[in-house]
Amino acid sequence: MQQDLATGIFKTSDGCPIAYRIHSAQNPASPRIVLVHSLALDASIWDGVVTGLAGHAEILRYDCRGHGRSGRHAASFTSELFARDLAELLDHVRWQTAMVAGCSMGGCVAQAFAGLYASRVTALALIDTTAWYGDDAPRIWRERGAAARSKGLGALVDFQVTRWFGDAFCSAHPELVSATTGVFLANDLDCYAASCVMLGDADLRPGLGKLRMPVAIIVGEEDYATPPIMARHLHEAIQGSTLSIIPGARHLTPIECPDQIARQLLALTERVRSSNA
Repeated sequence: MQQDLATGIFKTSDGCPIAYRIHSAQNPASPRIVLVHSLALDASIWDGVVTGLAGHAEILRYDCRGHGRSGRHAASFTSELFARDLAELLDHVRWQTAMVAGCSMGGCVAQAFAGLYASRVTALALIDTTAWYGDDAPRIWRERGAAARSKGLGALVDFQVTRWFGDAFCSAHPELVSATTGVFLANDLDCYAASCVMLGDADLRPGLGKLRMPVAIIVGEEDYATPPIMARHLHEAIQGSTLSIIPGARHLTPIECPDQIARQLLALTERVRSSNA
């Protein structure tokens, strides 16, 4: 069984409180994995994955700035700023290196972190994500943030749930759909809009060819938010990366199929071990 080694809040160099939790492993030599969540949600998206990794890895998960229990001061958000937050969090918990796994927005943060702090990344798992949303992304993402401000987040729930989960999952797990929706609705509107601007402006493509750590790219077959074609672009741009498409899954695979994500992460730790042998 995993147990919480530490649960706390630390402040970044610009004073933003970041809420985090570390799950320890039985073996002190176990790999270390950081989990970075998606837009407008929080570290709870990884609950099932953490259960699947129990005993096999030491895990750090946290709420990004503007999300969950972390600081909600909406400023100019960038993927590089979020990457710096992670670097300072790792310093705080005294982790020099780790595998970084990010879902959706978290995948953008993971890419930015790997580009800026490559020596600290043992491996990278890019889940349901992209390096670039396209030429019209700045406009589309700003419109989404503006819609949230004018209509409220409740008006976006149906749109979000359809993208997050397949119909069969929604029918089988209404409690998880309800819990995820509750986290979404609790967002600060200004922070949500700032995060939308960040994703619309993000273009992490220039750094992909420089990544030399083991990289696993994972996407749901029915992901409409960051579809498999975006995952294929990542795969083609990152030398030596692997690509896994999960049949029937949509955008939040850590919630929809956590066991499969946990197995993929464990397989990635084996790649790291083999490359270091």
